[in-house]
Amino acid sequence: MGDRDYGIDPVVSEQIASEVAEVRQLGVELAIVIGGGNIFRGLAAASSGMDRATADNMGMMATVINALALSDALERHGTATRVLTAIEMRTVAEPFIRRRAVRHLEKGRVVLFAAGTGNPYFTTDTAAALRAMEIRADVIMKATKVDGIFTADPLKEPNATKLDALSHQELLERRLHVMDATAVSLCMDNELPIVVFNLTTPGNVRRAVMGEAIGSTVTA
Repeated sequence: MGDRDYGIDPVVSEQIASEVAEVRQLGVELAIVIGGGNIFRGLAAASSGMDRATADNMGMMATVINALALSDALERHGTATRVLTAIEMRTVAEPFIRRRAVRHLEKGRVVLFAAGTGNPYFTTDTAAALRAMEIRADVIMKATKVDGIFTADPLKEPNATKLDALSHQELLERRLHVMDATAVSLCMDNELPIVVFNLTTPGNVRRAVMGEAIGSTVTA
């Protein structure tokens, strides 16, 4: 969304695509789970009176729009992609099949997982954790607008302290809302590390993937 109030900022999608393409050229297998809050937030609509299941379904479809936009930007950078959606819409994306997703990664394509888990009441974070388990990812990377995990929202609390490293259990116990509890619990149960970093800083995708000391790391 960038600095806009709504929709897709082509400059931002271009920046993200450029960084992802650079990392893919290093030989790293990448899968991306993308949200849809810049178009429609299911939780916000539900709080305004809309049926939660309907609102969540609309939100999941918004993620498909974002996935197609990022896929297009990546293809323009010469990076092969595939969009796999949990809600079938065969004319625009492939249905999610785990073995197919793994095969795409093996062939050097960037896989974009859209439509969350395909079920209402589950967040994009949970979808990311679930897909990471299914493809046996080495790490899940949460790209945000801040430099990692803080004791409070640094955009609202200037005195918030950054936490460079902590465990999944600490993340849950301290109720640090960088990811929802279901997603963190899933990562904890499967000992999947989480790296939280700032996506708005140019070059951070490569730094995070290369294991440089940026952002915050959550481990077992």
